[in-house]
Amino acid sequence: MSFNEVDRAHVLAEALPYIQKYSGKTVVVKYGGNAMISEELRHAVISDIVLLSLVGIRVVVAHGGGPEISEMLKKIGKESKFVDGLRYTDEETMDVVQQILCGRVNKDLVATINRTGGRAIGLSGMDGGLFKAVKLDEKYGQVGEITQTDPTVVTDALNMGYIPVVSSVAQGVDEPVSYNINADTAAAKLATALKAEKLILLTDVRGLLRDPKDESTLISELQLSSVPALIREGVITGGMIPKIDCCVESVRSGVKSATILDGRVAHSILIELLSDAGIGTMLVG
Repeated sequence: MSFNEVDRAHVLAEALPYIQKYSGKTVVVKYGGNAMISEELRHAVISDIVLLSLVGIRVVVAHGGGPEISEMLKKIGKESKFVDGLRYTDEETMDVVQQILCGRVNKDLVATINRTGGRAIGLSGMDGGLFKAVKLDEKYGQVGEITQTDPTVVTDALNMGYIPVVSSVAQGVDEPVSYNINADTAAAKLATALKAEKLILLTDVRGLLRDPKDESTLISELQLSSVPALIREGVITGGMIPKIDCCVESVRSGVKSATILDGRVAHSILIELLSDAGIGTMLVG
């Protein structure tokens, strides 16, 4: 028997206790960044999701689609504008956001999962009143803050054996409009409402680094109580703050753990969930 075959057997044996741990439990994956753009990484992420589903893990995918929205706005001659890192969303931009997120991006993801051997179903935050929101602040336009999450439609889909794929838009309750929602926030709210075992935020960085210039300074596990000090020290800064906030909120609200995971690493989801290695930064209570 070759080393490769033995090696493969060891990997599968190592995965068994983790499969047993997560089987029947819910894992919410926020899918975005490079993992969405690179064909190779996209295939690896989708394969991971299908494999997890086939071994009995209830996987829910929440997604954004920033690059695709920017591309479509460019095509219609409209400039993308950002305020405090959030896309400024006027009425015309919201039409594009809804078309791209609920339409093309969502259905492409569903089709890719189905072609890979999974059973996916596409949902938006407006289906079944999944996400209800109010305007976050006038300066962002039609960007919403989720005030209510009703996961019934997602739970029903899971119970029927589907992988729900959810786009990050919400139904307005203060005005008769749709709202653009940050995908990390949507994933965290969904994980909380589903009482998920784990929330995974795929991103374009290794995780939380003590020194951003040195990847060997990865903080692999982080207690919620340590977060305020790391913000004060400037370790958690910029775009990492909202991601950490999402993780903190979900863990405080009952999700067992939340991990910021490098979506640039092929099969990072499987490495994180089904191996002793574990990568990224995991927040625990």
